[in-house]
Amino acid sequence: MDTPSDLEIAQRATYRPLADVGAELGLGTDDLEPYGDHVAKVRLSAINRDDTPRAHYVLITAMTPTPLGEGKTTTTVGLGQAMALLGRRAVVTLRQPSLGPTFGIKGGAAGGGYSQVIPMERLNLHLTGDFHAVTAAHNLLAAMVDNHLFHGNALGINPQSISWRRVLDVNDRALRNIVVGLGSTQDGIPRQSGFDITAASEVMAILSLSNSAEDLRQRLGRIIVGYDHDGMAVTAEALRAAGAMAALLVEALKPNLLQTLEGSPALIHAGPFGNIATGNSSVLADLVGSAGAEVVLTEAGFGADMGAERFFNIKCRASGLTPDAAVLVATVRSLKAHSGRHHVVAGRPLPPSMLEERPDEVALGGANLEAHLGIVRRHGIEPVVAINAFPTDHPSEHAVIADLAARWGAEAVVATHFTDGGRGAIDLAEAVLRAIERPSAFSMLYPDELSITDKLERIATEVYGADGVDWSPTATKQLRQLEANGLGHLSMCVAKTHLSISSNPTLLGAPRGWRLPVRELRASAGAGFAYAICGDMRTMPGLGAHPAAERIDLTDGVITGLS
Repeated sequence: MDTPSDLEIAQRATYRPLADVGAELGLGTDDLEPYGDHVAKVRLSAINRDDTPRAHYVLITAMTPTPLGEGKTTTTVGLGQAMALLGRRAVVTLRQPSLGPTFGIKGGAAGGGYSQVIPMERLNLHLTGDFHAVTAAHNLLAAMVDNHLFHGNALGINPQSISWRRVLDVNDRALRNIVVGLGSTQDGIPRQSGFDITAASEVMAILSLSNSAEDLRQRLGRIIVGYDHDGMAVTAEALRAAGAMAALLVEALKPNLLQTLEGSPALIHAGPFGNIATGNSSVLADLVGSAGAEVVLTEAGFGADMGAERFFNIKCRASGLTPDAAVLVATVRSLKAHSGRHHVVAGRPLPPSMLEERPDEVALGGANLEAHLGIVRRHGIEPVVAINAFPTDHPSEHAVIADLAARWGAEAVVATHFTDGGRGAIDLAEAVLRAIERPSAFSMLYPDELSITDKLERIATEVYGADGVDWSPTATKQLRQLEANGLGHLSMCVAKTHLSISSNPTLLGAPRGWRLPVRELRASAGAGFAYAICGDMRTMPGLGAHPAAERIDLTDGVITGLS
């Protein structure tokens, strides 16, 4: 018998009434705004329940992934299902999938196998329209920038300094660089611009970090669109655009309630890009979950060097929540990839040699796992290693991972949630429950008052293992401009490759003897961080030769081909 696809599994699911799912988080029918039968918006008034103790807060992160990913979302969902089987009220909080990857190489982001969030089709295709609201708000500001130039440029914006591009939630390389304002004199001021994918918008980062409608409105006003001829920042507030942007986003600010295949609650909200933004789901979803659950399980993008570091130092700073434990997802195939003996390509099957029993290769790649355990420990958090098992793994290879984890005082547990659902993550859930009962000594990497240069130095040396930071002349000039505008103490977000702890995607394991090169420095003042560009970052992906869109169809009214 053929193994059913993720979509087939999801379409065979039996749903619990969403009101019953919400009730597990203390949500009444007056807290929910239904969007069809199996999705609902959660009103922000649900956060204000002071009589409910704060939930335990658990981060799911990973070692440096292969281009295929190591199953963080699936592990998060499997853990939520397992917690329910153990009688614990747990909620998973996840980013909303972007249409770009859904129709590109990656496919959807609802989990996989028997550890998924449903309805899969709704989750991966539009959901409640939050991404479209972000697109509209972002592009409204872009239109008002060009309109201001057209009508005399009273703020004296230097057109060469304008950094606010347009966005679209589709992979489209042809839009990366464009010229706007062509045509007659009534069609605008010609200038070079471009498109990014919606997930890369600062508006998306703001949506994910805001803790209220008022906070959202203030953050939108602080967005910097460019600089005047004296080098002073021009903001969305100065353009009088922030109020209308907030109006477009007021519904998108509400988290979305769905359920897992086994009927446990899932909050899906926001989807900031993992390379140049936080790569975490929203603060508001975590606050809703924290008010009503016993355990909140939230996932951060890519490895611990990226998503977890930003979770600890940016998201937790914004939310005020303190993590109690972290789950570090590891796979045999990722460790073998970090041995340097194999080459994994996105969209292609693993090399057959990676499926052979080779515990020595797992050990060779162990430095990467240990480096990520060190990152979690550096922030005072107790790690649990989740060995996300594949049918092609061998027990001897799992044993090597367990030994590597033990060196860092971490428990390692084999999990089979992809094939077995919540039952396959029971042992992992029990290990997490033990970890959260142990004392936590969470500490951020840097205080607010530290300078941008010092914050970046700490991230480079204490998280990535670099010897230091090298600033380009352009980045140095941009740093001075931020400081002149009173932005010299923003939090730091490093835009670098996710395929290595370093800034060089070809360096495997835990590389040493390198320095972090900062090519550019840009401000996401509304989101509250600056991001250093350390490599060639694509903020508008392209489609491959045979994108997933070719396989997606509508047959007799039923969506097919999603993965």
